[in-house]
Amino acid sequence: MPGRLITFEGGEGAGKSTQASLLAGRLRTLGVAVVLTREPGGSPGAEIVRHVLLAGAAKPLGAEVEAILFAAARADHLDKTIRPALARGAWVICDRFLDSTRAYQGALGKLDPEFLRALERVTVGGTMPDLTLVLDLPAEAGLARAESRRKGQGNGVDRFESEDLAFHAGLRDAYRAIADAEPARCAMIDAAAPPHTVSDAVWQVVCDRLGTARTEDAPLLAAAP
Repeated sequence: MPGRLITFEGGEGAGKSTQASLLAGRLRTLGVAVVLTREPGGSPGAEIVRHVLLAGAAKPLGAEVEAILFAAARADHLDKTIRPALARGAWVICDRFLDSTRAYQGALGKLDPEFLRALERVTVGGTMPDLTLVLDLPAEAGLARAESRRKGQGNGVDRFESEDLAFHAGLRDAYRAIADAEPARCAMIDAAAPPHTVSDAVWQVVCDRLGTARTEDAPLLAAAP
């Protein structure tokens, strides 16, 4: 089976990490080699940039500089983690990828789309996702989930979680526009349902789009911690 790149996108609190873990578990029950990763991050160099970005250190420099830093992290992630995994036939499941830059710095940061396309040509090239699952959730619900998660983990808000409700509502619109523009690559998933119900919907799309297996062939597993 050839390597595949599946990405999860969506606003804060939409359940991307949970669903990425559940999908990885289901694929592994079928004997598929899976690499579960995230952005920003996923490689040693990219994890350093992640800290800078989520701490908000680059925010005063503007959306353009943030986009360049995301692109630098993505280039390292692709070179060190994603492309080697795909080359050996593994399936890569990534929590956020290039569509996050398109949504956050592009649509919300109002960057020139041609500037973003130039960054993608340099960093991503032909390594586009085979499937992008956009988890759709109202901004209010997503922020409430994110707050509950932070309290449980004892964490503070990061650079993007700290933005206001209007920002996050705009982010939802941006992701919907991306999915509408590229229906062959993207699939919208209603993320308001319980996690196991969302996971079943995700699995059905993966089976339909990528020909993995019948839905009933892979039982739902608990999300990895």
